[in-house]
Amino acid sequence: MHKYRILGKKGEGTFSEVLKCQQIQDGTYYACKKMKQNYQSLEQVNNLREIQAMKRLSPHANILELKEVIFDRKTGNLSLICELMDMNIYELIRGRRHYLPEQKVKNYIFQLIKALEHMHRNGIFHRDVKPENVLIRDDHLKLADFGSCRSVYSKQPFTEYISTRWYRAPECLLTDGYYSYQMDMWSVGCVFFEILSLHPLFPGANEVDQIAKIHDVMGTPDTTLLNKFRNKARGINYNFPSKKGTGIEKLLPHASQQSVEVIYKLCTYDPDERITAKQVIRHHYFKELRDADKKKQHAEKKKAAQAGDQASVVSEETAKESHPEGKETEIETYKTGRKARRKAGSKLHESENFSNSVLPKVQNAKVAHSISTYPTQSFGTTSFPKLHTNRQSMLPSLANTHYNKHHAGKTYQPAASKNVYGHFQLPQIHKSKGAQF
Repeated sequence: MHKYRILGKKGEGTFSEVLKCQQIQDGTYYACKKMKQNYQSLEQVNNLREIQAMKRLSPHANILELKEVIFDRKTGNLSLICELMDMNIYELIRGRRHYLPEQKVKNYIFQLIKALEHMHRNGIFHRDVKPENVLIRDDHLKLADFGSCRSVYSKQPFTEYISTRWYRAPECLLTDGYYSYQMDMWSVGCVFFEILSLHPLFPGANEVDQIAKIHDVMGTPDTTLLNKFRNKARGINYNFPSKKGTGIEKLLPHASQQSVEVIYKLCTYDPDERITAKQVIRHHYFKELRDADKKKQHAEKKKAAQAGDQASVVSEETAKESHPEGKETEIETYKTGRKARRKAGSKLHESENFSNSVLPKVQNAKVAHSISTYPTQSFGTTSFPKLHTNRQSMLPSLANTHYNKHHAGKTYQPAASKNVYGHFQLPQIHKSKGAQF
């Protein structure tokens, strides 16, 4: 942490606190997440789900970027240096008297769904999607706090506490840990409603009240669906009073019918019938944003191709200029992405060592006890942050949820101080190859 100057505290959660810091060398600002728990070894740090998930998911435009991991072996302190965002969604809507433009809300939700689609496609689900864990800067949204994430291939049931109650899907409330990545989509529906209406959709005071709040709006599901949950739970009374439900339309009179339709698809009671992230991205509600994304990607590819062609021409001309006329040699030229070889009489040295001339040098040395560093690039194109040890660390996490300060019947008036990242959990990871969740 000698490279950073601590500027102030941004928030605090149960397991961590977040500080704003500045890199001394170049003046760049970062969020510094300092874990309250101490760790015994570098191996234990490497096995943390939050670090593993952020490495696997990076880089992505809508996933918070982990810049650096700092572990002090003497004290056991662990700190994560992440990119700094302006605020979280909770802070954005807290105390507002006027609704946000629906187009702006649509843009936020589209980015959030893209982040989750990327996660689910990579075999990870978040398990704690809520306004506090969705960060924004200049209308650019990024999903944060991966301390609760799990692998979609993990064996059920999950026994740990997960998800803030207000955003918890029915299968999480009504079963003994039999849920999967579909739970994230329910949470997105709740966040979508909250940004549009400026108040939570299902603000339950406890788990029983949470189910009642869901039934008040969505109606009581039929017996067939409840029996699907009943077989995966113990000690839960499924004799819920029959309710028709007020419906979401009544709670969002100012919103478009299409936005209400998307919320219904996201908050479908049966997880097997709930829309997936990939499906909702293709929904006609997001067509405009989807088309804009395609145009942007096409323009970037075209620009990259043009830059590549220009570089190949320069490379060929430089190669020609560096070899005087009459000198027989081998010149490699690159044109339109294809490698062409021109041989001019002279032969390559047959004894040439490929490992010395082309491949990077590999050193087989023991890792230093003082500092361990992640490879700068691994697993294809994924860039991993550096991991330093024996540094005095100061870093954070954001989270206390606002729901526990309220109960049924009270007006939704969240507390003024909120944090950015949400709570942090540490489970062990198991997988056949590589990082596990």
